[in-house]
Amino acid sequence: MMFPRTNLKTQLNKEKFKTTSNEGILKQVHEVFKNVDVRNDEVLNKVISGDSIGFNDFDFDKLQSSEIYHIDQIEKICITYRLRFLDSKYFKGKLPYEAISKIKTLEEEHETSLQGFKIMAPSKLFKLENADDPLLFAPIGNDYYYLIHKWGNDLSPFRKLMMWPFKTFENFMLFVFLSALICTALVPSGFFMSEDNIRTEFILLFLFMFKWIAGIALYYGFAKGKNFNTAIWRSKYYNA
Repeated sequence: MMFPRTNLKTQLNKEKFKTTSNEGILKQVHEVFKNVDVRNDEVLNKVISGDSIGFNDFDFDKLQSSEIYHIDQIEKICITYRLRFLDSKYFKGKLPYEAISKIKTLEEEHETSLQGFKIMAPSKLFKLENADDPLLFAPIGNDYYYLIHKWGNDLSPFRKLMMWPFKTFENFMLFVFLSALICTALVPSGFFMSEDNIRTEFILLFLFMFKWIAGIALYYGFAKGKNFNTAIWRSKYYNA
């Protein structure tokens, strides 16, 4: 069966136009993604190679007041959760896409190029110099910082409870005292002495437990070069 030449020619032209259109669309999409990747790499390079600066040129009318933190507030959070607050160039963790996207959005909204990023995170996520979810900040000026993005669970109640003994020396000694008291209470009465000397036994056993727990904790702390939260929150050294 023969098809009319005109119909065949029309069909071939349509197929050619369809193919050309698809190729053009795919090329445009590829260019868009290529430009996005280049922009993402630029932002990422600024974060991982950034040094401290005084401030960024924000439009304060466009900032969310709930995301603005003073250095005193940041210090309190770091001490409570045993976190570090350091230049982003020390950060060795993976920066999520959401953080990069928020940086680009802020730069477009405020018509500026952000610099001097800071990150709040546990020590293990930093490339520290020798002697667990981060928060990304940008300096505003006058010791104020703007929270750009938070990821992970570094501010969880469980971490706050776990790091409470390391907050200050007073917290540490109270933790040792309570631990010794609990361990002593778990020992059955009259285990070492007769029933007539229960109080003496408890006091002696408590002193032994206190010295034992404090000794192990202090030995571990000195051996590892550890310090309390109040002393390390802005330290860039590993043994701190």
